Amino acid sequence: MEYSDGFVSKEHRELARSASESADPLSASPLQISIHTKSANSPNSPRSPNRTGSSRGSPSKGSPGKCERLSHSPKDGRPKKGGSGGKGTWGGLLDVDDSHSLDPNDPNFESSEECDHTTVRKSTTDFLEFKRNVTIIVEEYFATDDIVSTANELRELEMSGYHYYFVKKLVSMAMDRDDKEKEMAAVLLSALYADIIDPPQVYRGFCKLVESADDLIVDIPDTVDVLALFIARAVVDDMLPPAFLKKQMASLPEDSKGIEVLKRAEKGYLSAPHHAEIIERRWGGGMKKTVEDVKAKIDNLLQEYAVSGDKKEACRCIKDLKVPFFHHEIVKRALIMAMERKQAEGRLLDLLKEASEEGLINSSQTSKGFGRMIDSVDDLSLDIPNAPRILQSLISKAASEGWLCASSLKSLVPTPVKGSLQDDSAKIFKLKAQSIIQEYFLSGDISEVGSCLGSENDAYSAELNSIFIKRLITLAMDRKNREKEMASVLLSSLCFPSDDVVNGFIMLIESADDTALDNPVVVEDLAMFLARAVVDEVLAPRQLEEIGTQFSGPESIGRKVLQMAKSSLKARLSGERILRCWGGGGTGSPGWDIEDVKDKVGRLLEEFESGGDIGEACRCIKELSMPFFHHEVVKKALVAIIEKKNERLWRLLDQCFSSGLITTYQMMKGFGRDLPKRMVPVYDNRLCSWSCYFSSRLSDQTNEENLTV
Repeated sequence: MEYSDGFVSKEHRELARSASESADPLSASPLQISIHTKSANSPNSPRSPNRTGSSRGSPSKGSPGKCERLSHSPKDGRPKKGGSGGKGTWGGLLDVDDSHSLDPNDPNFESSEECDHTTVRKSTTDFLEFKRNVTIIVEEYFATDDIVSTANELRELEMSGYHYYFVKKLVSMAMDRDDKEKEMAAVLLSALYADIIDPPQVYRGFCKLVESADDLIVDIPDTVDVLALFIARAVVDDMLPPAFLKKQMASLPEDSKGIEVLKRAEKGYLSAPHHAEIIERRWGGGMKKTVEDVKAKIDNLLQEYAVSGDKKEACRCIKDLKVPFFHHEIVKRALIMAMERKQAEGRLLDLLKEASEEGLINSSQTSKGFGRMIDSVDDLSLDIPNAPRILQSLISKAASEGWLCASSLKSLVPTPVKGSLQDDSAKIFKLKAQSIIQEYFLSGDISEVGSCLGSENDAYSAELNSIFIKRLITLAMDRKNREKEMASVLLSSLCFPSDDVVNGFIMLIESADDTALDNPVVVEDLAMFLARAVVDEVLAPRQLEEIGTQFSGPESIGRKVLQMAKSSLKARLSGERILRCWGGGGTGSPGWDIEDVKDKVGRLLEEFESGGDIGEACRCIKELSMPFFHHEVVKKALVAIIEKKNERLWRLLDQCFSSGLITTYQMMKGFGRDLPKRMVPVYDNRLCSWSCYFSSRLSDQTNEENLTV
């Protein structure tokens, strides 16, 4: 049905009314819906915009007069009373006219109603304009990488109440792009945080992102992982509090993708060892600058500050480094400079105090910097006389001013060490040990290492042995699997006292924080070296607990290393797997198969039975380099003794056990293994007594197996 100009059907009225009631002024285009209680023919009704033409009379503009001619027809073309009745009726319940505005002369008019409508329309228009501008700003930033220009453009919009949308738009656009844009987005947020964008707006922006994860995943399949990494990066950059994760989990439905995002951020990224460095470098952000570059920049800013004394500029330079997880290095280098330059001590302490009070350097990084100074104070004493006394005075000043918790630091009182070496002799030995190890990695000559080590450490000092072990594994961790395997083989061949090996691993774990700067997987490497030492019987399993007593904190690196090592040792066939973790053999060649080893054991026993030398047989057993598999030698020897009644094999087992080549545990395991049923009736008295002896030892020590004869 065709209607004349200015008419709106009932269906259109109902759609317009429902749209006006459900419209969100911040997310949808405004719908100009007006409701008028008067009929369309009321004198106060506005003129229809479609009625064009000039009036032949002279009534005033906007007031319909008798002589006004708007069309050739004197009628307005609409049904009488809007089609809602004829003479004597009240008309429709509501007469809707899109062109109507509120009339101040209406007796029911309220001024607050007009203000509310105006405010909503204005805020909606402003928000739509802000959305358009934000999209342009983000696109330009990804093209130019100009943080200063982007900050100025956002500030000129003067709409700080909508900055949460900027956060959401920036992150959502970066999620659908390459790692370069993701890193740029994270850097921009960190630069604008608190200066341009208020913290509550950043918080709200990430809340909106988590809530819209279900929609984002339609266009971005890896939304869960990417958004989780953005949230973890915001926590690492101190833009979001860690409590953000728990609060958002409680407010979201259980089947929401946002829950998966928050769990991935918490367990996949923020709970990992050295997560700050890993997250910082995930998109290539940390690859542009090396540790040495950062240290050089720290030295430059401290030297400039010591001369100028401009704390504001120094704090700006610290912030521009964008390495909050490395601020402990600033503390350490500032303290060293204060100890070396007495005249600059006051300024440097004031800078550290200012940075701590402003939250630029957090309390954890401050304590870590002082702790590193305490650990290295003995080395500093070589260059700075009375270094312990000076450092103690700096700690006292910082604690008295309230920006250092002295109770969390180690004591500076040195613990007496029996037979402690002079610092200069230890330093000389470290240099020689490094050259010995590097030459070994090239030649693979274990005997040469033993002779060189004996000449350098003729007194067989326990401290020097521990230093050598630490240096050996540290150099191996920074190389390929071949060198790691060679280091493990050398460690098992040198036969160091177990206490020296324990001290060496303790020293390695204590220095793991520094090693992690160059080797992010230091925890995994140390755990594997520790497990390999147990498999090679360089360490006894109980000595793992001895190492654990030195690291009591549940989140300490030592505790994580021990847990990982124990998990590897408890796995099924752990010995074989750990032995082959780096290829086996120390030459880069893959390890032997179990069947090959069994065949070699059988052949060497047959050769010894036929008149071989007992010393040669022991050498062959040792060259198998599989001490965790010696129980197979014991079992095969027992089978041969029962079948052939050969006394020579008894002497071989006796010699191997007496010399320590086959340990008590491996002997017990060999006797405890199931023998063929046909062998049981022909046990002789000696075999029975040995079986009972080792069975009782096995029962007492492990409570795992009982042997019945």
